[in-house]
Amino acid sequence: MTEAYIVDAVRTPIGKKKGGLADVHPADLGAHVIKALVERTGIDPADVDDVVFGCVDAIGGQAGNIARTAWLAAGYPQHVPGVTVDRQCGSSQQALHFGAQAILSDTADLIVAGGVQNMTQIPISAAMIVGQQYGFDTPFGGSKGWTERYGSDEVSQFKGAEMIAEKWDLSREELEKWALQSHERAKAAIAEGRFENEIVPFGDATVDEGPRETSLEKMASLQTLVEGGRLTAAVASQISDGASAVLLASDEAVKKYDLKPRARIHHLSARGDDPIFMLTAPIPATQYALEKAGLTIDDIDLIEINEAFAPVVLAWIKEIGADPSKVNVNGGAIALGHPLGATGTKLMATLLNELERTGGRYGLLTICEGGGTANATIIERV
Repeated sequence: MTEAYIVDAVRTPIGKKKGGLADVHPADLGAHVIKALVERTGIDPADVDDVVFGCVDAIGGQAGNIARTAWLAAGYPQHVPGVTVDRQCGSSQQALHFGAQAILSDTADLIVAGGVQNMTQIPISAAMIVGQQYGFDTPFGGSKGWTERYGSDEVSQFKGAEMIAEKWDLSREELEKWALQSHERAKAAIAEGRFENEIVPFGDATVDEGPRETSLEKMASLQTLVEGGRLTAAVASQISDGASAVLLASDEAVKKYDLKPRARIHHLSARGDDPIFMLTAPIPATQYALEKAGLTIDDIDLIEINEAFAPVVLAWIKEIGADPSKVNVNGGAIALGHPLGATGTKLMATLLNELERTGGRYGLLTICEGGGTANATIIERV
């Protein structure tokens, strides 16, 4: 059976809103990580079969198939195609899945998979906002079928996160303790150089800009996002700019081009859950992935679950029974940022490097996504 391998994984430093990457065109951000992959692995870009990139809110500089424009902006051959994927926050993880599936089906040998997002230039939900300005319905408004099934109440990530905190009885203090830990772990990881092998500096941007000095006292002073709620900005992911990419290869490509794989794709899948809760799908996605892979959560050495909001991670830990010491060990999106379309392969780069640093075998990546879906990927270090 053909295997799909990760040969290398890179990312830009993650810029905060209006930070060091704010003025960079999204195509140039994508081109930067693509060029880094080519240079680090020594592949001939002419041998790449496809470029699959994740991106959310594909308007402005992110419109027009950013996978294709990023590849061409890198100066690489025109015969190599590209396709852009939108699975919301899991878009580049899905890009990785599509690329690996092409290799596993024996229809491709070399795939560049990744993602890009400049949230400073193009704010979250920009596509919906522009649509409303032109008088169009939102994805959840105006649909008779949707309204009959789910009603006409607000659908939002903030509402979903609050519902999760309430259902799993997560106190504001618990959420803030997790958020503080995220910052502390991220700062420690930066100080120890744990991200250096995955980050390719972009000009003066050399390190992640998100981690900050904070405390439980500072967090406790913030207003909640929803009146009477438990969540504040301190327990939510940061608005960010960045790009990331991985090179995927088949057995044949590994031999033909003398590549050195770093990990094997052990399992990939996606599942869905209640779209009103929206952010709970990593729970069934993880359960399904472990069952299909014939593993238990105790077999997993390291876990990356995107910190869209602290309750997403804490509810997942409760349901799955995971050891918190294995989860987001270098901090998460609360501290390091969440550049939507780039987050999946960004987290994969971090997971891969940390498995190598610690000598772990299996790593799990899962991300909650708008619409109530989630991807789950299990890799095995080689």
